[in-house]
Amino acid sequence: FRGYCSRRLRRLRKTLNFKMGNRHKFTGKKVTEEILSDNRYLLLILMDAERAWSYAMQLKQEANTEPRKRFHLLSRLRKAVKHAEELERLCESNRVDAKTKLEAQAYMAYLTGMLRFEHQEWKAAMEAFNKCKTIYEKLANAFTEEQAVLYNQRVEEISPNIRYCAYNIGDQSAMNELMQMRLRSGGTEGLLAEKLEALITQTRAKQAATMSEVEWRGRTVPVKIDKVRIFLLGLADNEAAIAQAENEETKERLFESLLSECRDAIQAVREELKPDQKQREHSLENDSGKVSNIQYLHSYLTYIKLSTAIKRNESMAKSLQKALLQQQRSDEDGKRSPRPQDLIRLYDIILQNLVELTQLPGLEEDKNFQKEIGLKTLVYKAYRCFFIAQSYVLVKKWSEALVLYERVLKYAREVQSGAGAHRNSLKELPDVQDLITQVNAEKYSLQAAAILDANDPHETESPSQVKDGKPLSERFETFCLDPSLVSKQVNLVHFPPGFQPIPCKPLFFDLALNHVAFPPLEDKVEQKAKSGLTGYIKGIFGFKS
Repeated sequence: FRGYCSRRLRRLRKTLNFKMGNRHKFTGKKVTEEILSDNRYLLLILMDAERAWSYAMQLKQEANTEPRKRFHLLSRLRKAVKHAEELERLCESNRVDAKTKLEAQAYMAYLTGMLRFEHQEWKAAMEAFNKCKTIYEKLANAFTEEQAVLYNQRVEEISPNIRYCAYNIGDQSAMNELMQMRLRSGGTEGLLAEKLEALITQTRAKQAATMSEVEWRGRTVPVKIDKVRIFLLGLADNEAAIAQAENEETKERLFESLLSECRDAIQAVREELKPDQKQREHSLENDSGKVSNIQYLHSYLTYIKLSTAIKRNESMAKSLQKALLQQQRSDEDGKRSPRPQDLIRLYDIILQNLVELTQLPGLEEDKNFQKEIGLKTLVYKAYRCFFIAQSYVLVKKWSEALVLYERVLKYAREVQSGAGAHRNSLKELPDVQDLITQVNAEKYSLQAAAILDANDPHETESPSQVKDGKPLSERFETFCLDPSLVSKQVNLVHFPPGFQPIPCKPLFFDLALNHVAFPPLEDKVEQKAKSGLTGYIKGIFGFKS
């Protein structure tokens, strides 16, 4: 964008013949009210301000790794504010309409707020942002809906900064409003979402200074790593945002964001788990039979990561189940429809995550934890068997599907009999009673379909005709219903064609050569023998024999 602003400035100066000297000498010129005969003179100052602002935003990204560039960033922002002040002053002329005057004032207030924001002058920044927001709201109400969309978009971009300034001034409710703004962003990947994430991270970093320990399953562990503190502080807010998400795309994005933060926190703990430190802490706690605090914190974060992955896959499974039900009611063409195999894969991943949970260090002796994970494993095994049976029903393997339905009922009864005191931990899981009811209904449907399939001779004969492997070119005389003819893999001919024997090229032998009598050549041989030096001399002097 900075390069675009520079090129636009060059084109404007060339078009307006507003050049700053020549190649050899610079001659500064200023835009005054007297030369405002063309609105493009205002664009000159606007492009100057935009170029300085875009350079400042570029330096803001680079300042994350090079802190010295922050001084250059502030310098470019001050330059942008200076150009904005000049633009606002020129727009006070009578030649400029009221709308442009208000937009120039809002632009000036926005850049001033950004400069105060970077200087961490929260009160002055908040006043400037509020002024800008008020002007844009008034403009949105004064014009058509199409123009109001642009102004409302600017208001949405400014609102997170206002709330963050309010939080730093002392408004404790601002953090909740920032979370609600992120939730309302609808899972989009844009400047607004990035700004919200950055502001929320900065807010949690300030709160993390007061957090010193965390309690999990009856054991209190000190938390000394700042990145882990920030993650644990935002865990409840992230889970609440996921629960309030309105659509699957937003929920999926929030799950990915939470898992990414969790992986970063786990990596920070791993860096602390050095071999010498781990041995030293184990030696101190070997008498009590416990793992070290840092190892237990690592287990806690891994538990959060695996539990979140299970919830995400379960959410995806529920959406796929809804899609399967809709597909049974109305088949849609042109798009890949979900299959039971997709659900089987999701439940396989969930079961693998549950196996990893049972192997976490520090929880091997926790009988209640192992019992809870065992019951959850039975629930997900039941659902996995159910969808495997559904996939067998689609290919008309009735006996295999019936056996799997019985296995589902077995798992479900084991869960019901072993739940007991662990019912609270199973509340978040799918209800096995609904699964039992659905399996009983599917069993009756399966038995009826198997009987109908056994009594229908056409259904048994037609597959044998199609499965013989012959292409269409070899069975023109035989009629059969072959659904593959309308698919993308049509068996029309054998390709590449097979090899066929052909006669070899004949070999000719000249047998008559031995019986041929050649003419005598003695006379020619004698003449050749007489020739030599004598014949050469006779030829010179003209003698002939």
